[in-house]
Amino acid sequence: MSGYSDLVRDHFENPRNAGELADADAVGYQTNPVCGDTMRLTLRINGGRVVEARFQTSGCPAAIATSSVCTEMIRGQTLAEAEALTKDDYAAALGGLPASKTHCSVLAADTVRAAAADYLRRTAH
Repeated sequence: MSGYSDLVRDHFENPRNAGELADADAVGYQTNPVCGDTMRLTLRINGGRVVEARFQTSGCPAAIATSSVCTEMIRGQTLAEAEALTKDDYAAALGGLPASKTHCSVLAADTVRAAAADYLRRTAH
């Protein structure tokens, strides 16, 4: 795992919030068409805020680490705040990613937006 920060290694070796939420209020799923990494994000929303987030990711260490840090970053945020986080925010939270792994932070940002869109579809009246 050379080229990765200690934070990337830590989140890969000890992922936070791995798994799935039963009866989630929102589900986002994305696949990177180039490398094949996939991320499934399940959210519990209460009062317009993300109160719980779990992920299931299949991919390289950077994809798993980015998914893990993503769940920590979006917890407590409104959907709009979570959607506003960028690939650069996720990469920075991990102490940076190698240029060849930037797509992993894109995957996290896109999956959060997919989950937010799912929640809005479910709650539209």
